[in-house]
Amino acid sequence: MKACAIAVRPDHSLPWQRRQTVQALAGAGLQGDVHADPLSPRQVLLAGTPAYASHALPAGALGENLLLDVDTSALSSGALLAVGPQAVLAVSFQCEACGYLDAQSPGLAKRIGMQRGALARVLRGGPITEGDTVRLLPGSGQQWPEDWRERVRMVLQRMPEGLVLEYAQLARLAGVQTSYCRVMPRIVREAGLAGKAVAKSAQPATARWNGKGLFEDQP
Repeated sequence: MKACAIAVRPDHSLPWQRRQTVQALAGAGLQGDVHADPLSPRQVLLAGTPAYASHALPAGALGENLLLDVDTSALSSGALLAVGPQAVLAVSFQCEACGYLDAQSPGLAKRIGMQRGALARVLRGGPITEGDTVRLLPGSGQQWPEDWRERVRMVLQRMPEGLVLEYAQLARLAGVQTSYCRVMPRIVREAGLAGKAVAKSAQPATARWNGKGLFEDQP
């Protein structure tokens, strides 16, 4: 495998910027990218050239950080990828096709399915350069459920006793859009975890958890 292209987006209001080299920051993401977040499983989006070829997409249509010459739907959660001489990424889960794709091409979200791309965290930092070799390493990093509802339950189950999570923070830690917050009370209740997540407006009688310690690569 190799890194065929690199891009970062400094802000959601700005277009993607193609880069020859980018610095991967351990536990954070890619330097200069809006998705760099130490408390998110969505630090880096990997897309594959097979998806571009299958759907005749223009360059950058999938909004990926790294374009790899591999079908990213074959990358399982926990897979470890060495990119270049130093950086190591751990695959979190497959990226859900969303309305962003339909804005690029009507109906693309439905057509592309599991070829949307894979999300990852940076385990070890280092420079990543266009054309770098990408190797699948032995072993496995932290594994995440593909179903976002299961990720929400997993996060709540790993929360330290005596703390609660606000719904927006729960969405951040589980790697889903904040728009999902409207259905989270039902998901939490059905999982038998009522009381572990609260609205931002709730009285702060119980200390909030920021998610520290959730990710295995955190100190």
